[in-house]
Amino acid sequence: MESLITTLVPFLKVLFAFILMLFGMRMKIGLGLSILIGGIVMGFLFGLGPVPIVKTGLVALTQEKFLFLLAIVGLILVLSDGMERSGQSRRLMGALSGFLKSPRLRLLFFPALIGLLPMPGGAIFSAPMVKTVSENMRITNSDRAVINYWFRHVWELVWPLYPAIILTLGLADIRIVDLLSCTWPGTPVMLLAGWWFFLRPGVLDTSELVVEVVPEVGNKSVALREGMPLLIAIVGAVSLESLIDVFFPAIPFEFGVIAALVAAVLCVMVQNADLGPGFLKEVVKKKSLWSIIFVIMAIFVFKDIMNEAGVVTEMARVAGGEAALFASAMFLPFLVGMVSGLSMAYVGASFPLLLGVLQSLGMQDQMMPYLTLGIFSGLTGVMASPIHICFVLTCEYFQCDIGRTWKKVIGPSIVFFLSGIVLFYLLK
Repeated sequence: MESLITTLVPFLKVLFAFILMLFGMRMKIGLGLSILIGGIVMGFLFGLGPVPIVKTGLVALTQEKFLFLLAIVGLILVLSDGMERSGQSRRLMGALSGFLKSPRLRLLFFPALIGLLPMPGGAIFSAPMVKTVSENMRITNSDRAVINYWFRHVWELVWPLYPAIILTLGLADIRIVDLLSCTWPGTPVMLLAGWWFFLRPGVLDTSELVVEVVPEVGNKSVALREGMPLLIAIVGAVSLESLIDVFFPAIPFEFGVIAALVAAVLCVMVQNADLGPGFLKEVVKKKSLWSIIFVIMAIFVFKDIMNEAGVVTEMARVAGGEAALFASAMFLPFLVGMVSGLSMAYVGASFPLLLGVLQSLGMQDQMMPYLTLGIFSGLTGVMASPIHICFVLTCEYFQCDIGRTWKKVIGPSIVFFLSGIVLFYLLK
């Protein structure tokens, strides 16, 4: 009994900090502040004093990854604001309406399209498009938020440019075709789960999806012109990221994303000369921008406090043998994904342990099934995390209740997790 209690203690500490964050969000003290308080409490529970916590927080806010994220999210907001303010988003929707005659297809198309652009906080990119395409539909902001959030991530298990996929390949020393041949079912499962829980008739009635009369045919030339900033952002980011990875591996791939977004912003300004540089100042002054920046700061501080306190290491230390294998393949990826909201976090924190346990047990031949289980478990935690940056930014954009919206994600997340377990046993 004493051994069981000792094993559970670190997990209960994390659970307490997580509940505290949820309570703060429920009491509406602010998303960023709730996350920050949860991180500080977790640090104290795992033995960090006030000075190390402050130092860790300060270091977190000077990290290259944090600064890149701020630049990327800032440019996304500028691009989105420019397209929305100039009416370019509306014109693009009109040009595409002939191709996207189904209202439900319209709702999922743009989040899925932007999902091909692997960048943190990318859901904030597609949120204005979902808003524009659904403005004549009688659906709630909570529904808009959850549709934008869920379909933004449907490619995460098959698109090889996602950093979590790249990190997994490096840690496990396997070929990309070997990994994707195991994980590809995740995408159709996410699409079907999203359709069933958010879009099917009965969930969204036809009366709620009333839209203007759709043209018989789409306008390809207008769609290409009005969608040029998006094409520059997506194709440019993917291309530059790939070129950097092949020819300049020492350069952070985020430079490619930033360069593409800058080019996309310039494209919007050239196409809409009436905007002028003044709109940049107005975007910077927006309260919503600074609110999002504070949330990003809190998430990075939380993540680094978790690492500095050795949270994952402590949980792994108290588990051994088969228990460690279960924890590292299923529970730890899920828990790290949920408390961090980052795919890179569950891969980087739990997969080295998983690979080490498999080797110590002489089960290297079972690596692919267990890696697949770990990926499905980790991504389930990420998608179900109320501090996932895409989820937070989407809820902030649509100004909807985060608790009520979060509950809608639980059902499809459970379906996705169960599909991972089924796939694990099929691969074994």
